Amino acid sequence: MALVGKQFPNLSVDAMNDMGDTFKVNVLEEAKNNNKKVILFWYPKDFTFVCPTELHAFQAAVGEFKKRNTIVIGASCDTPEVHFAWLNTAKDNGGIEGVTYPILADSNRNLSSILGILDITNEVYDEETGTVQVEGDNVTYRATYIIDEDGTVQHESINNMPLGRNVNEYLRLIDALTHVQEKGEVCPANWEEGKDAMAPNAKGTAEYLASH
Repeated sequence: MALVGKQFPNLSVDAMNDMGDTFKVNVLEEAKNNNKKVILFWYPKDFTFVCPTELHAFQAAVGEFKKRNTIVIGASCDTPEVHFAWLNTAKDNGGIEGVTYPILADSNRNLSSILGILDITNEVYDEETGTVQVEGDNVTYRATYIIDEDGTVQHESINNMPLGRNVNEYLRLIDALTHVQEKGEVCPANWEEGKDAMAPNAKGTAEYLASH
């Protein structure tokens, strides 16, 4: 189910930070109450392979997101305790020591189920046990959401497990969203901050194509 153009789900989820504090985070409220954009990125598992490269890449860009009035939040289905153990593991040992943004611990999978981003295939109801059995790890794909100050989802994307994200692309998308909000123009293909945008009408498109 696509969420673009809709409000992000109103649900509080356990989270962990680098200080070892467990607390609740409601992504929708983070956006609306703080009047900030939110980038929420999900990854499959702590203590794995591609995942720490992504968490460090988002950490390296935290200052750039902050300049853009944007909060960074990570998320997986691991428990807060496992997050904290990973946060206390050195980078050169595969850990995420130095990451400072909150990481959701959706261990009951309530939010990830609503979002429909879990690796679940071939669900079968077992009559003997009365349970639903699945194939897959029941962890999240690499899903990413950009949520605006009103709590509306402006971007969502999902990568399969082996495909790491390009953090600079999310900075570009946030720049584009801010430009649309502030200028009322729309952003053409490959637009970057400082490049020409377009008036949102046929004349604007024609003038842009004529000069590019």
